[in-house]
Amino acid sequence: MRVVRRTVLAATVAATATLGLSTGQAAATPSVDTIVNGILSITPLCQGTIDELIIACTELEKLTPRFPVMLDMNPIGTHLVVLGAGLTEDGKIQPVLEQRLEAALRAAERYPTAPIVVTGGVPRDGITEAGAMKEWLVSRGIPPERIIEEPESTSTVENARFTNDVLLERRATGAVLVTNRDHLERAMINFRQAVDARIPVAGIVAA
Repeated sequence: MRVVRRTVLAATVAATATLGLSTGQAAATPSVDTIVNGILSITPLCQGTIDELIIACTELEKLTPRFPVMLDMNPIGTHLVVLGAGLTEDGKIQPVLEQRLEAALRAAERYPTAPIVVTGGVPRDGITEAGAMKEWLVSRGIPPERIIEEPESTSTVENARFTNDVLLERRATGAVLVTNRDHLERAMINFRQAVDARIPVAGIVAA
């Protein structure tokens, strides 16, 4: 894995050099971090079907609440994907999920043409995570027709697999995951494995 990480890092350094950036600049400037993350999300080494490369690329990314560059480049084809978390027994949203939704709302308002997928099953009191998330977003001004529910998944792996079916059907050109910092790296790995190199996957930390 160490050799794989060195190979990926070398490719990233070469790519940033073509943009007139340095790895020192990337470490110092958050906006440049998002550019480096964007390069990692589209480089062939990272978007292949080899798990070791997917993991190495993802581990090299700097997790950030800043919006990924793919939303600026293609805000129509890029889908925001909000990952669910357990509801209370009476079907209410808990603080960890509200953090994800608040981050998704900021992105949705900044990029009003980006479709939104809410993913999560595990119903409580007849309400799925996806259903509760959609209701929360609609109550804050997001048009309901902009939101697609994926209400069957019960784990992050299933979030990725079932959402991939949605993205494939909708001919999405990219996916930006929204979840908490301690969950995002694992989620990006699972989603990058699920999309099978078809589209790039990036992430937003719910701060």
